[in-house]
Amino acid sequence: MKPILSLLVSMIVASSAMAQSYPSKPISLVIPFGAGGDSDLSGRLLAQYAARYLGNASFVPLNRVGASGSIGAMQVRTASPDGYTLLVARIATHAIFPALESKAPYKWHEFTMLSLLELNPFICAVKADSPVKSVQDLHAAIRKDPGKLNFSTSGPGTSQNMASQYLMSLAGLKSTDAVGIHYKSGGEVTTAVLGGQVHFACNNATTMVSQIRAGTLRGLFVTTPERLTEAPELPTAREAGVPEMEKIVGWTALMGPPGLPKEVVERWTAALASVAKDPEWLAGIAKIGGIPAIRSAADTEKYVREQYELYDRLIGALGIRQ
Repeated sequence: MKPILSLLVSMIVASSAMAQSYPSKPISLVIPFGAGGDSDLSGRLLAQYAARYLGNASFVPLNRVGASGSIGAMQVRTASPDGYTLLVARIATHAIFPALESKAPYKWHEFTMLSLLELNPFICAVKADSPVKSVQDLHAAIRKDPGKLNFSTSGPGTSQNMASQYLMSLAGLKSTDAVGIHYKSGGEVTTAVLGGQVHFACNNATTMVSQIRAGTLRGLFVTTPERLTEAPELPTAREAGVPEMEKIVGWTALMGPPGLPKEVVERWTAALASVAKDPEWLAGIAKIGGIPAIRSAADTEKYVREQYELYDRLIGALGIRQ
């Protein structure tokens, strides 16, 4: 029995030592979308404040763009489960892409869930000088000239694409009745509307609120139950006559490779609990248009599961599974 007891003691000591020493080197924070987008802003903000509660840890943000975020996600999925390579996951990487791609290289649940970070309401908008002044006007314009109007997205398997497709489906329009033009990031999605390259877009509020306040974009609605403090004139989806659009909310989460050690998970759980109460982080999230949403690993997994199931149903109904 003594050898077994000694082994158990050694394991406990090693586990405790790991928890105390982690992190002992820079943590790579993989951001699966381009600079200036929601995942980039949220990830860099997390790195700035999480460092305070992880023994002044250092982070190396890495933008790994491509294939609807799956390139960055796969880099983390196959990384060593030591806590030094983490993913700034998005709705696109873990709800839409695995549902859209029948041969996706990973499943939504093949990661260690650490926490949600923030929620991002969506705004559907047109350029300020557009003749479209309501959702009903937009639906009518698309119905009048199928295939003539277009909208911007950051890729076929992203929330921007799914949001616009879902908005059209609510009016009984086909997915081809307006044409999706794909860009590299959420920032470019909004810029395309401002520049007149596309007629409309549904994008995270992060990149649209300031333009609506400046009068360069006309918001049609926001996907929150209540109006936004930053743009009180903007109607909610329910007020605009499309209450089903409340289901469309972007989000960011922190995840690791499968099999992340319990000690690392607990270290992050404690750190994130402190981040959630940090007034500077809270102010930073508000500044980029997010809603703080840090929660437990179990609650995060439940939320991600529900989001995946929602988009799996939507994609099936739209007949666009690839």
